[in-house]
Amino acid sequence: MTSNALPRGIQHIGVTVPDLDAATRFFVDGLGAKIAYDGLTEKDPAREGAEVEHQLGLPSGAAIHRQRMIVIGEGPSLEVFEISGPQREAAGLADIGLNHIALYCDDLPGSLERLVAAGGTALSEIHGNSRHEDSPGNGSVYVKAPWGMLIELQTIPAGHYYGDDSQAEVWMPSPREQG
Repeated sequence: MTSNALPRGIQHIGVTVPDLDAATRFFVDGLGAKIAYDGLTEKDPAREGAEVEHQLGLPSGAAIHRQRMIVIGEGPSLEVFEISGPQREAAGLADIGLNHIALYCDDLPGSLERLVAAGGTALSEIHGNSRHEDSPGNGSVYVKAPWGMLIELQTIPAGHYYGDDSQAEVWMPSPREQG
């Protein structure tokens, strides 16, 4: 086995929404997102059928109608899908599997205000982070998107705490240039 057989990092995270245009407006207005490209538009035939269901693990009868790649600052992109067929409610923090995305914010109160103005619902006030993120100036708050997805806004300006048993440091955005 060669060393390049290991993944290099998270490239994107997939999100399914009930309305791609409304979700895009929420991400743009609330998080300053930018559209990278549309992988599947209203003018394209839907991706559906037994082969697509098999390849993507979709339930029988599901169809992908639209697909868009969205960029929010640095880090992985969001691949946003509009899919018809059998669906469940958005996962919560206690559900097994992917349950939220977290976004680093330099201005946590301002970011929260902007995301709520775009249609999100804050689950609480800004509060302290967990043990390894509990450094001066830290803060975190969960916000529910209009379709139920959880988004965590957080700031850790003094960085993380790492114990002697840490094997790696978590990704952080590049420092902003002062100008």
